[in-house]
Amino acid sequence: MIELDGKKLQTKDEAYAYLREKLNLPEWFGNNLDALYDMLTGENLRETYVLRDSGKEDTPFFERVRRVFEDACGERLTVRAEEAGPGSWIPAGYRASLGLYDTQAAIGQLKRIFEDTIACAMNLKRVSAPLFVDPDTGLNDDLNGVERPVSFDIPETGTRGAVVHSLAKWKRMALRDYGFPVGEGLYTDMNAIRRDETLDNLHSIYVDQWDWEKVITADMRTMDYLKETVRVIVGAICLTNDAMRARFPALSWTPDRTVSFVTTQELEDMYPTLTPKQREDAYTSQHTTACILQIGGRLRSGEKHDGRAPDYDDWTLNADIVFHNPVLGHAFEVSSMGIRVDPAAMDRQLHEAGCDARRALPFHRQLLAGALPLTIGGGIGQSRLCMLILGKAHIGEVQVSLWDADTRRVAKDAGVILL
Repeated sequence: MIELDGKKLQTKDEAYAYLREKLNLPEWFGNNLDALYDMLTGENLRETYVLRDSGKEDTPFFERVRRVFEDACGERLTVRAEEAGPGSWIPAGYRASLGLYDTQAAIGQLKRIFEDTIACAMNLKRVSAPLFVDPDTGLNDDLNGVERPVSFDIPETGTRGAVVHSLAKWKRMALRDYGFPVGEGLYTDMNAIRRDETLDNLHSIYVDQWDWEKVITADMRTMDYLKETVRVIVGAICLTNDAMRARFPALSWTPDRTVSFVTTQELEDMYPTLTPKQREDAYTSQHTTACILQIGGRLRSGEKHDGRAPDYDDWTLNADIVFHNPVLGHAFEVSSMGIRVDPAAMDRQLHEAGCDARRALPFHRQLLAGALPLTIGGGIGQSRLCMLILGKAHIGEVQVSLWDADTRRVAKDAGVILL
């Protein structure tokens, strides 16, 4: 994917100099729009493009450049408003496949179908789960290591509660307390508030996902078992999509049922000059159903692909399930999951992350002592899956949350209704 800044395409001389640099055009390239069209339709530049509008009144020359990109690239081009709020934008020409009434009906049906499908495929039983926990137990997850929970005082008990970020640790204790055997697991509706989330098309401060966890044995803590589980989840997503398309013929997403696996180190080796997000975009443009493996540890460059809390996933045995989103033209994460830390992995990762103080917390003491079952688990985004299957451009079309003024304006200008 190549991003182009519309502010640098306003005048002829500036535009051609900028395009030569961004597209690595040959010396013999003629500075005219016909030559640009020929280059964009040739084999060497069959890329996906994001053209960021300047957000101001554009010059006639910019409009001609944009038309050339539209004619030459078709669906490979996304025009994004530079003036959008914190990451929120609506693709040019976007129209929802379903109206507001049908969207509400479809959300309810989709959730019921997927819940039944994944429970059967994974041998999971539904349980009730907490909305908040005691912050002193160490049960809450700080995800990337920096998120702050929403907390509140409880006058009647003289204590405080913290709204969950996820249920990764709670689920593991529940499996032990409820007496789940090896090969069986639980799932639940997890609702959370993530106050530090960066708002954009995929993220709001409200989180709804199916959290699941399953008891395994030590010999199941392998990459092969992780991949097998990923394929089962992708299969459930594809079956749900089949059912939804049968009920709502206007829907059009057709996922690849074959999962392409790649590690974060392999992504860095393939795309050393790109950011982690750009690497995922580039990879999923070619492999539209992908699984990104081994997230959390440092790569050979010394950087991390993404953050992961040190006390739930084993960084060598975790994964994100990512699809190419044809509406947004980007990689689209639907699930974060992994084989959970055993005592050795917990010990190693707490030290590497500089979180040794957590060893004194009740959950961590139990895990390090081997008192909790070995498990695999994760979360599958409910609103994310609805977005993908229903072909929505913004998560606010399928869930109710709070948005900044710029996001509301951008959606209104595009005729998009945020719930």
